[in-house]
Amino acid sequence: MQDRILIIDFGSQVTQLIARRIREAGVYSEIVPFQKAETALDWPGLRGIILSGSPASVHDENSPRAPERVFTRGLPVLGICYGEQTMCAQLGGRVEGSDHREFGKAFVEVKEASALFDGVWEKGERHQVWMSHGDRVTAIPPGFKVVATSEGAPYAAIADEQRQFYATQFHMEVVHTPDGAKLLKNFALEICGCRGDWSMAHFKAEMIAKIKKQVGFERVICGLSGGVDSAVTAVLIHEAIGEQLTCIFVDHGLMRLNESEEVVRLFREAYNIPLVHVDASETFLGELAGVTDPERKRKIIGKLFIDVFEAEAKKVGGAAFLAQGTLYPDVIESVSFTGGPSVTIKSHHNVGGLPERMNMKLVEPLRELFKDEVRLLGHELGLPAHFVGRHPFPGPGLAIRIPHDDVTREKLDILRKADAIYLDEIRKAGLYDAIWQAFAVLLPVRTVGVMGDGRTYDQVLGLRAVTSTDGMTAESYPFDHSFLARVCTRIINEVKGVSRVVYDVTSKPPGTIEWE
Repeated sequence: MQDRILIIDFGSQVTQLIARRIREAGVYSEIVPFQKAETALDWPGLRGIILSGSPASVHDENSPRAPERVFTRGLPVLGICYGEQTMCAQLGGRVEGSDHREFGKAFVEVKEASALFDGVWEKGERHQVWMSHGDRVTAIPPGFKVVATSEGAPYAAIADEQRQFYATQFHMEVVHTPDGAKLLKNFALEICGCRGDWSMAHFKAEMIAKIKKQVGFERVICGLSGGVDSAVTAVLIHEAIGEQLTCIFVDHGLMRLNESEEVVRLFREAYNIPLVHVDASETFLGELAGVTDPERKRKIIGKLFIDVFEAEAKKVGGAAFLAQGTLYPDVIESVSFTGGPSVTIKSHHNVGGLPERMNMKLVEPLRELFKDEVRLLGHELGLPAHFVGRHPFPGPGLAIRIPHDDVTREKLDILRKADAIYLDEIRKAGLYDAIWQAFAVLLPVRTVGVMGDGRTYDQVLGLRAVTSTDGMTAESYPFDHSFLARVCTRIINEVKGVSRVVYDVTSKPPGTIEWE
């Protein structure tokens, strides 16, 4: 039976990072909103519980709480930030507002040994952590001891070793707490006794069995976007049910250079998966004519995709299930800690849901995985490495990489060629896998230039490349000048219609994973 760690979510924007760290330790973890946590306490294989952070205060009316059974279940419990505060408030301690708030880098001093610190921190040492709290614990519950303090938090880490209850005011799940992943690994393996043997091969085998059980002998339709998520979804389901699966690829004409052809070739020739390829580019470009607002573009593309997909699904007929490449970040982002899970079914365009009139049951085999885990599964399924490792690409495609300007075939051709040159040079330099996402943007700006003996009034092209460990934040990639000069020279010489190229060095704050 697979060992599990339950993460009870109180609404922190970094809760999913806790799940990532636990999975990196080889233990399966799953996030459940606090309103749904009671039933999760009966999961088979449950070995421990983690209480997440939250933007709430324990003093707020109707602020979230852990089910009381969390503390009587007999399992190890770890509270992080708000998780520590609600643990203390619920077990007889005291939490108060503070004038000395801590946000950002801080340092804790280890006061006592603890199973949470074994092999990582020793008594008397001082270590960097990441704090983000206004309230603070001012009295700990009976049975607890102080194991670490900081300047603004006298109870930065506490422990009740007998009951195996642990809590920290700092966020150990973020990279800004350098030893945080080791502490979480200690909790999962040493304190909870998990085996640490969870792998993508295990996941693949379990998911194939689940798909077979869920689908039975019914037919499934999968909407392909051309991206990694839907491709992995399709190949996994095909491995489970074979010819019961039909894929529909709605080609909106907004893909990168040669990508549409690659998708068709991969599924028809390499995997022999039944595929309906619909070239709807004329329809999409017609509806987008004259539209400059990025949000309007999104909505138009999303609606059209659903309309075309629905029409093709009716032609196929007889399918009881719809397969989607929903990922775990989609699930987490659709959960409000105050209002519960959203009822919206996300399409791969992230612009709306599928209409209820389709009356199909969902198959979402990737909804428990993060993006990098989907890539690992893709490798496990034998998908080509270059395909699985492709940079994220937004559902609306190149349309929103022509910002605040209308979308035409001419502009799309310019953007495709320039983007292909940029990525080609990145690959030649051996940098593709070191970059989270790189792409070109055709700016709504024209500039005067001189090429040869003539004056030009062509467009400005922007280049962006960012690095990221988890997609939550990102920094611009520090290309050297010679690389950028080489890329710019090629684009100016080979792409008619561009007279100037600029590189964007801005960073991405916390928010959605997809950066456009």
